[in-house]
Amino acid sequence: MSGRAWGPGDWTGDPARDLGAPGKFPFTRGVYPAMYTERLWTMRQYAGFGTAEETNARFRHLLDAGQSGLSTAFDLPTQMGYDSDHPMAAGEVGRVGVAIDTVEDLHDLFRGIPLDRVSTSMTINATAGILLAMYVVVGEEQGVPRPRLQGTVQNDVLKEYIARGTYIYPAEPSLRLTVDLIRFVAEEGMNFNPISISGYHMREAGATAAQEVGFTLANALEYVGRAVRAGLAVNTIGPRLSFFFAAHNDLFEEVAKFRAARRLWARLARERFSADDQTCRLRFHTQTGGVTLQAQQPLNNVVRVTVQALAATLGGTQSLHTNGYDEALALPTAESATLALRTQQILGYESGLAGAVDPLAGSWYVEALTDRIEAEARAIIAEVDTLGGAVAAINGGWFQEAIARSAWELQQAQESGAQVVVGVNRFTDDRPVPAVVRPDYSALQQRQQARLEEVKARRDETAVHAGLRAVEAAALGTEPMMPPIIEAVRVRATLGEISDALRAAWGVYRAG
Repeated sequence: MSGRAWGPGDWTGDPARDLGAPGKFPFTRGVYPAMYTERLWTMRQYAGFGTAEETNARFRHLLDAGQSGLSTAFDLPTQMGYDSDHPMAAGEVGRVGVAIDTVEDLHDLFRGIPLDRVSTSMTINATAGILLAMYVVVGEEQGVPRPRLQGTVQNDVLKEYIARGTYIYPAEPSLRLTVDLIRFVAEEGMNFNPISISGYHMREAGATAAQEVGFTLANALEYVGRAVRAGLAVNTIGPRLSFFFAAHNDLFEEVAKFRAARRLWARLARERFSADDQTCRLRFHTQTGGVTLQAQQPLNNVVRVTVQALAATLGGTQSLHTNGYDEALALPTAESATLALRTQQILGYESGLAGAVDPLAGSWYVEALTDRIEAEARAIIAEVDTLGGAVAAINGGWFQEAIARSAWELQQAQESGAQVVVGVNRFTDDRPVPAVVRPDYSALQQRQQARLEEVKARRDETAVHAGLRAVEAAALGTEPMMPPIIEAVRVRATLGEISDALRAAWGVYRAG
């Protein structure tokens, strides 16, 4: 839709109906009237690697550098429900995030960080209930009551079946656990978003901008529908829903995508659930595009990340993570993580973008792009409806096939040179990819296993076995899952042991 002049005839929308005012339905121009003119977005850098102590040091470094919220990455064994001493964890402990086996690890992760004064996001899905239970217990043992805990737990398992793959159980019991976590947060009055419905990983897998919106909102409709059928009031849980999108390189398309997602969710929530304005407000976190980072000429990634961060903020994000320029090579260094945070701070405090709400509103080009993405995303949701909803579409492979086609088209465009990637298929040079110094992961795994053995040696095994039996009994029955999981965590049952109790009750999901 670019490559020419744009004018009044290119946007045929109704300003009163489609734009409105900032902070007013359908929220095209932002979810709050003043947006960044009163308060900037939360600068929430994603961090997690190695052991809890190492990640705690990175958290403290980022907080000292001016970060305004924590965001935790967990290693694959933690995401998949395996302890660090399990054979399936071999070679993966601490590699792509922090290793968490017991609540003692979470204590170390937040040591010296008061949980009543910091907002914490946890990117965790299949084991989200266990990690939230650990966070609750750490809060209790810090003396912080549940209503004073604040943050977000991702808890979006549907996109795992679609694009990311860190699922454990079949879809139906997984959704039960998701809804139980949402119920728990609501009933306890926690200042927590109990789910962050994510388009990010689907976009990273190859989805287009319109598919990212359509697939994400289709999943959101499934979650809300399940919660309502379980007896939760839509306007009780709705204000605590959050969303998570990627920011890629096409500046104006990305801005339009965020505006279209806000408007379409507002309309869908009103149409399908008669939701109030609080539920219709789509609040979202953004992360710059990991898949857009290149190992060749890695400093170019600083510019890519800046463009993507600009798109997210011009699009009205509520919080933002900016990737380090070296993340195509390895976990970010402290230097690159700090520069990524400084990128946000320069945008927020020096660029002037915070001086106006939705400064691109009224652009013929941006408004036409917003309309196009909303229409395409709505058509995607209608097709999901004809298939029987998100779970049926997942079971039939519909989402997965659509993403595979889009990813193939993108790859073909880049390989042919039709889509330029600077330093990769054009403007290349002979400089080698920089060498990377990697941690000794074998020694890291041994240290983590030793920590786990120390906790097991000190705990009351009778209480642990009773706690795990209670988790399995709840899974086999119909009672809420969070209370027995919290009790099992409190007596130092491990993440892997609790996951195994659920595996015994529910089995595991096998793709295809």
